[in-house]
Amino acid sequence: MKLIIAVVQDKDSTRLSDGLVKADFRATKLSSTGGFLKAGNTTFLIGVDDDKVEDVMEIIQKNCRSRDQLIAPVSPMGGNADSYVPYPVEVEVGGATVFVLPIEQFHQF
Repeated sequence: MKLIIAVVQDKDSTRLSDGLVKADFRATKLSSTGGFLKAGNTTFLIGVDDDKVEDVMEIIQKNCRSRDQLIAPVSPMGGNADSYVPYPVEVEVGGATVFVLPIEQFHQF
């Protein structure tokens, strides 16, 4: 058995959740916040048998797309002004960060 931890952008969360339900996979959704952009994310915890890992990975890949987004600069406010960029910057957001961990035991009470 494996535990798949998928961190996805909030914009992809509903689409991924629907895809998992449609394929009969159960998941626990947790609200989370990204460190770099401080934007909302959703972390999915998905327990699956070893032979179903690739099926879940395909659903994640299909439903979580990366995209370019313009972000407004954050004022240094007491920080180092040398690295401050005073204009919007285009960054790649979205997609998914996925971890697959081995599970020794699973209990459902």
